[in-house]
Amino acid sequence: MLPAALLFAASQAQTPVTVSTSPQNADQVWYSLANGEVERAPLAEWDLAFELSGFTSSIRVNTARGLDVYETPLDTSEWNDVLAADPDNWTPIHNSEETWVVGALNHGNDLDLPEGVNMGWGNYDQATHFIMGTRIYAILFPDNSWKKLLIRSLISNVYTFTVANLDGTDSHTGTLNKQLYPDRNFAYFSFATNAVLDREPPRTDWDLLFTKYTAFVPTAYDVVGVLQNKGVTALQVNDVPTADAAWTSGPFSSNINILGADWKSYDFNQSAYVIVGDTTYFVKDVPGNIWKIVFTGYGGGATGDISFNQEAVSAVGINEQGQAQGSVLVYPNPVTDGQAQVVLDLPAANSVARVFNATGQQMLEQQWSGHIGLSIRTLDVHGLAKGIYLLRIDTDRSNTTAKLVID
Repeated sequence: MLPAALLFAASQAQTPVTVSTSPQNADQVWYSLANGEVERAPLAEWDLAFELSGFTSSIRVNTARGLDVYETPLDTSEWNDVLAADPDNWTPIHNSEETWVVGALNHGNDLDLPEGVNMGWGNYDQATHFIMGTRIYAILFPDNSWKKLLIRSLISNVYTFTVANLDGTDSHTGTLNKQLYPDRNFAYFSFATNAVLDREPPRTDWDLLFTKYTAFVPTAYDVVGVLQNKGVTALQVNDVPTADAAWTSGPFSSNINILGADWKSYDFNQSAYVIVGDTTYFVKDVPGNIWKIVFTGYGGGATGDISFNQEAVSAVGINEQGQAQGSVLVYPNPVTDGQAQVVLDLPAANSVARVFNATGQQMLEQQWSGHIGLSIRTLDVHGLAKGIYLLRIDTDRSNTTAKLVID
């Protein structure tokens, strides 16, 4: 593998970006720092999210769309005894805002213990490897109607669950097969349609989720912000001018809400959101590149627009020849405006950039100079058709390649 990642600061690398969660923050948007928006889907279309990998078997509830979820004191044998709403004697529960692996229905789990087998909603049997449900939940909807919910089991990768009105009517038992979604973090279920939803991109394709979610400030409150993908870490630097902030100033955290929602506050005198000053975020994306993010604006529920500047400050190399061959990062990728930014860490001052199509035909050649070490160059690809290309950077000491996508 290549040696250490490149480290640089260049104002020309800053890219202004606006991601819109749509008016009234109606959409969730999955975003790649290298490639831009990956996918979006309506926030209100799902009610339950079932974790697809890992031991924790997290089950999250879409509280951001107005659902309130309660844990009742009754066990599964008392399903028919849950006939009327009793929130004063039920426990309100919430998704964790710090980790994906603790959903509302994982409340009361003991997975932090060495011998923990309680997922919250059910217990793991070490002999059969089944998780069998142990608790009954009640959910209050925005229209003040109620449903009760029982996660019956997770057996051979299949979740089985039952949802019904409190009086037992409109009962539906559904299943969700984890193996049908091998590259996702979660699969989803809608009470309105009694359907399982495949609504998020592959976990390797995105870094950040722009969404409304429930935070604790200090009590449960819906906010609009940015959450990190599993495996994506981040660092928040406060009270330092953004031009001076360094990603080496502290440890990166796996908490998914490091970017979160506290980069903005509401100014009642201006009747508008304002951006908190001298706050910088650094994010290590799925491949391992590090990006600097400085938020610049939020349009509120009227637009749902979240604006920020992003800048690549450290790139992992993709050449695996084991020598100091140099490294290259292309962004945005796909290129949509005919201009690709190429971040270089090369062991020579002069290079030749060549672009090849899928058949190996050279489509473009450009001479670059004066960039020994860390530098950024703009590659003009206006003349190339949409498609997938190979970018090769040759010096007298190295050759380095990267995939280039033009959209």
